Amino acid sequence: MTRRTRFSLPLVALALLAPGVALAQAGPAKDEDGTKEDEIVVTAARTILPPSALPLTIDVIDKNALDQQISMSGSVTDAVANLTPSFSPTRQKLSGAGETLRGRSPLYAINGIPQSTPLRDGSRDGFTIDGFFVDRVELIYGSNALQGIGGTGGIVNQVTVGAPKQEGVSGRVLLQGSSNDNFAGDALGYKAAGLVQYRAGRFDATVGAAYEKRGAFYDADGRRIGINLTQGESQDSSTLSIFGRFGYAVTETMRLDLIASRFELKGDGDYVAIAGNRTTGIPTSAVRGTPPGVPGASRTESLALSLTDTDLGGGNFVSQVFFNRTHDTFGGEVNPIATFQDPTIAPVGTLFDQSENRSRKIGGKISYERGIPGFEDLTVTLGFDALHDSTEQRLIATDRVWVPPTDFRSYAPFAQANLALFDKKLRIAGGVRYENVKITVDDYHTLASTTFRNNNPATYGGVAVSGGSPTFSDVLVNGGIILEPVQGIRFYGSYAEGYTVPDVGRITRAVSATGVDIDTYLDIAPIVSNNREIGAEVKRGPLDASVTYFWSSSDKGQLLIANSGGIFDVQRQRVEIEGLEVNLGVRTPIEGLRFNIGYAHLKGRYDSDSASPDGVVDTDLDGTNISPDRLNLSASFARGRFSGLVQTQYFLSRTFHGKANPDQRNNFGGYAITDATVRYDTGFGNLTLSATNLFDKQYIDYSSDTRLPTDNFAFFAGRGRTLTLGWDYRF
Repeated sequence: MTRRTRFSLPLVALALLAPGVALAQAGPAKDEDGTKEDEIVVTAARTILPPSALPLTIDVIDKNALDQQISMSGSVTDAVANLTPSFSPTRQKLSGAGETLRGRSPLYAINGIPQSTPLRDGSRDGFTIDGFFVDRVELIYGSNALQGIGGTGGIVNQVTVGAPKQEGVSGRVLLQGSSNDNFAGDALGYKAAGLVQYRAGRFDATVGAAYEKRGAFYDADGRRIGINLTQGESQDSSTLSIFGRFGYAVTETMRLDLIASRFELKGDGDYVAIAGNRTTGIPTSAVRGTPPGVPGASRTESLALSLTDTDLGGGNFVSQVFFNRTHDTFGGEVNPIATFQDPTIAPVGTLFDQSENRSRKIGGKISYERGIPGFEDLTVTLGFDALHDSTEQRLIATDRVWVPPTDFRSYAPFAQANLALFDKKLRIAGGVRYENVKITVDDYHTLASTTFRNNNPATYGGVAVSGGSPTFSDVLVNGGIILEPVQGIRFYGSYAEGYTVPDVGRITRAVSATGVDIDTYLDIAPIVSNNREIGAEVKRGPLDASVTYFWSSSDKGQLLIANSGGIFDVQRQRVEIEGLEVNLGVRTPIEGLRFNIGYAHLKGRYDSDSASPDGVVDTDLDGTNISPDRLNLSASFARGRFSGLVQTQYFLSRTFHGKANPDQRNNFGGYAITDATVRYDTGFGNLTLSATNLFDKQYIDYSSDTRLPTDNFAFFAGRGRTLTLGWDYRF
């Protein structure tokens, strides 16, 4: 059966252990007949305690549910967005800029390894591994520091396929094809993937590869969807993902694992954009042509070595070292007001350039958790995390530096305690994490740029900036309480803090004043956000329901504000967000039939007095920074060899108000999208037929509708009805 397990629990465990590859079991859930299923592993929570013991709000999207969603939407990010009402609707592009969870940026991780590039956020962290190699997704809501830097909105941890359980050879093969409902020649796409696993005694190995070719996307009116040359596209692209896992059981409780992956998505460069017309409602489109420069692309390579022991001195030991490297290539253009226009290189309006982010991470994690001898109801965790991130953004056509090489270093010891009282009917948990951060930037020059003032070109920028190595340290605390008077009924309240750095690259590259010294430039100080929530959960009989109210704030948050050239700059202002999440699942008397309802209401405001902030939030966050309210409805059925799902997402209208007079052209009218999938087990593999946008609804996506109101090249429609047929065989 398809399962999406939700644990609505208080937010605590701010700095628990396991680095994403821990083998500890956690959290018995109940199957639909009321019996306990296999215990669920929630590695992102970094503890051996069950989810019911943690003041966290957690969703676990299992393999069946994940594959079901990917068969419709095509990516892990889309799958998470479809199932999570407080997650932004995706842009259906390679870039995930502006996609948020609870109004803040989530941290994407693979087996606990951060995929984000926070020093210069390229927003490609949702595309770093093919979903074929992902066993489940662990989603932790709200600001927290469980995995260190970046979890201000929550954590999206993709856990890759585990070690084979059976001796000998096993594996999986997937063949898939997709098209729009008119079966246009250039809309055809296909995917082929294979995985082979081998186990012999203490040794096991898993290797696999997945190749996907995506065609052009079409809207419901039969028009090609516009190409975003600058930020990159998932349409008209080719992807190759390679995965390997090699393990050795040193003892009955100790295990060594080496996991490696490489993911590369390349645009095919077959189309150029045609401007739409926002006034008449005509969306941006595309025609065949050769765009300038190198098509947008993204490459991620990861390597992680872990050593775990589930019974070291009576406790659970986890250690991990990892390496992660990304290259994100963005498209380019000739634009007389673009940042790239330097009149000392070429006449204004003739210079072409494009940029590439280059980031490298090296890190390590170690932790130990056990109950106190003689007082086993008190569980204590001690650990230490270290991370070094080096990032730069270069202009690859002229070999210039746009964002100077920037180093980030973090050392973070932590401690956590969890106390069970009254036969585990009451739990109190809390802890601290000490973050010591250093950001290093050498002396550099900003780019000389051109803009037009009174119809005359004017050059600005090109200033010398003194580098530096500012340091920041803070104690991040958390605490929570959970009451479970009757099994399956819980009430909770919690508080936790998370942190990230602002998009340092956007800030450093935008310096235009002379005399700036990085050592005293406060705009690059880290963002510390908090999450407070209260809620209740019922998991009894046919009912699986939860309600959570949360609110968070950050004194120096990060907002993306479009400048006159259409490039988004960072502003540091106070941000406050509050919201309500409701989830209801009901098992019907009809065998295999289940209904689910999910709802999220979000409200975010910021202090718009950027020149002299007064700490009063007075203006609504816009669509670049917060998602719309949403209602999700779904019905699923599984019996015998047949299963199916129909789901509808209602994105509700939103208007933006406040002291800063938000542009009313960015108000959102709302839309609803229905998807469906059916699967049949033939006895020789599963056949799956899926349809996204089943009723072929024509709409403008949320991101396009709520930002850049005068840019007719960024007015994108969503995909029309799209069909996917797949065959999935396991041996």
